[in-house]
Amino acid sequence: MSICSKEIYEPKSDPIFAEPYVDVDEQRIRKDLEGKEVVFRYIHGGFRGTNVKFSYSFPKKEFYQERFYHYMSPAPGPDEEIISQMRESVGDQIVFALTHGAYFVESNMGVGTTASQHNDPTMFYRSSAAVAEYSREIAKQIYGEHRPYGYIYGGSGGGYKTMSCIENATAWDGALPYVIGSTAALPNSMTIYSHARRVLRNAYPKIVTALDSGRSSDIYEGLNEEEAEALREMIQMGISPEICYSFGDNNDGALVILAPVIRMMDPEYFTDYWTKPGYLGTAEKSSAVRDRILLKAKVVSVGIPAGTINTAENESRNGADDSWHKILTDRNQAYLELEQVPTGNDRYLCGTDIIVNSGEAKDARLCLEAVEGNRIIIGRSFAEENPGMIIRKIKPGDEVTLDNSDYLAAQTYHRHQVTEDNSFICFNQFLDESGEPIYPQRPQVISYNFAYGGCGSIQDGQIQGKVIVMCSLIDAAFPWQGDWYRRRVEAFKGEEADQYFRLWFNENCPHGDYVVMDDELRVTGYLGALYQGLLDLSNWVEKDIQPPANTNYKIEDSQVILADNAKERKGIQPVISLQANGKRCAKVKVGETVEFEAFIAVPENAGQCTRVEWSFQGEQDYPVKSNNITVEEIMGISHSVMKQSHIYTEPGTYLTVVRVKSNRKEHLKDKFTEVGNICRARIIVE
Repeated sequence: MSICSKEIYEPKSDPIFAEPYVDVDEQRIRKDLEGKEVVFRYIHGGFRGTNVKFSYSFPKKEFYQERFYHYMSPAPGPDEEIISQMRESVGDQIVFALTHGAYFVESNMGVGTTASQHNDPTMFYRSSAAVAEYSREIAKQIYGEHRPYGYIYGGSGGGYKTMSCIENATAWDGALPYVIGSTAALPNSMTIYSHARRVLRNAYPKIVTALDSGRSSDIYEGLNEEEAEALREMIQMGISPEICYSFGDNNDGALVILAPVIRMMDPEYFTDYWTKPGYLGTAEKSSAVRDRILLKAKVVSVGIPAGTINTAENESRNGADDSWHKILTDRNQAYLELEQVPTGNDRYLCGTDIIVNSGEAKDARLCLEAVEGNRIIIGRSFAEENPGMIIRKIKPGDEVTLDNSDYLAAQTYHRHQVTEDNSFICFNQFLDESGEPIYPQRPQVISYNFAYGGCGSIQDGQIQGKVIVMCSLIDAAFPWQGDWYRRRVEAFKGEEADQYFRLWFNENCPHGDYVVMDDELRVTGYLGALYQGLLDLSNWVEKDIQPPANTNYKIEDSQVILADNAKERKGIQPVISLQANGKRCAKVKVGETVEFEAFIAVPENAGQCTRVEWSFQGEQDYPVKSNNITVEEIMGISHSVMKQSHIYTEPGTYLTVVRVKSNRKEHLKDKFTEVGNICRARIIVE
């Protein structure tokens, strides 16, 4: 089968990118993970006549192995090409590249301001291809005549862009998109997540307790009908119930920036939701009706603390789950004191708009963050007008409306977006026995517009190089989307697909590519797997060394279910089984010794166990270390059995967690490429 079945973009023939320039060329120094200096050559520039800017970081010649790693941020602009310069520790992608034989490439993809998109979204992959090809010209000048291998990677919205790049240009030899989306991802993954968080906000501790107690526990036990429906709907959309671990934080995700976009694309929906049958807003005694805030009040005073109030032009976050923060405006904790505020012990304030009804700022919108007494704290939100100017226009006596109606409506938008594409089985729950939608449907399925607008193409699987996709199971962005894309590639490549494509799933990992998790006891990071994946991709392309096999999984009711043991599961993540006194959930007496046993297996060709750590009483830093890790090869699989004992001196319920790292034999001490996993046991001490 031919590798090309469509017109592929060639940046060298595009006159838009005919005039590259360099405005910075200097030696710089970074620190590696051991604090040693890493000297590199930093080059910054762009293309005249465009907003495209780039930065390149080249290692010293003796460390260079003729390749580059090109990172794609989910939400670029305006100065995205310098953002990775601010990252540190294991999150330092530049040091990873420099110390693993590559130069590092990054660009702003031509986005000129923080909150803008391209009028022509194809500029995302076109500008990236131009930046990649020009980096090769610079590399020739530095190292001599050669063609560097190129690998592009990015997560979430950056995963969209990475897939678009590898499908529509030949500037790269391989790609690693991670925690990816599909043409059904937005806004559906965010609406269902937000809806479940709201409805389950008082019930999620029961679900977490059931999850920690083992598979035999009923996660629906103790939930009322509406709560059970919300949990079931979320699970059947493809989100793991373990996402409930995150419901205790104050982060509703990026729906805060998507809700205004939905309102712009389908304004009639937000009226229909509250007035027409079939929508939750007209269902008698529904949670949406109970949680609705619609309150008019007059301003008593305006509080503007010292400091700037502006858009976050210098926002340094550019990861899979936090780059969208740069799109938000920063109110710097300004507040309005009102004559009246929402009351009650269970107020739902998330997504509440502050709409100015009168005065100089009439019709402006701000976002409510919190209520403190009679003060409403103004939070970060997506706004076109400078927030400082809005706040300073508001005067005592002006009237405002506090209104969360649109945000509540957005939370069930997915029910009214049933796609005709039957590959998205998650929507089957919204069909009756005859296959007809049970809810009113909107005139258009807007998720395709989101997908195209975020990367300039619709994913078709027509990859122009080798690809490894990596997905997380505790991810609100539908883990099954990795399987969906795999099927796209297989439809294009046919029997050759295994020679071009891998799909790895990581359990106990979230959406975000963070160095440190908010809760290290229930989720673990995947950065080590990501870096190892880039090295595996390089060896696959450059040396024809086959990477570890696809993770073995099945899809049941839109849930990704992994094989139980490492031999069958495959992929690259270690597999752990933990027991306390031979059980997942043990009941003991105060002062009784609890015997823990962790069985650890590393899949074939994925290395060996290198680190085992324990948390017995909720310590986030895993203070107990297992020494003398014994590794035994059994049928090509690396096995370790680790034992620990602990005595609990106070009654209570404890979560004991073992954290494991594995690494390849050729670089056992490389902290960048440690692949991690965790396993929990619940201990009830009486």
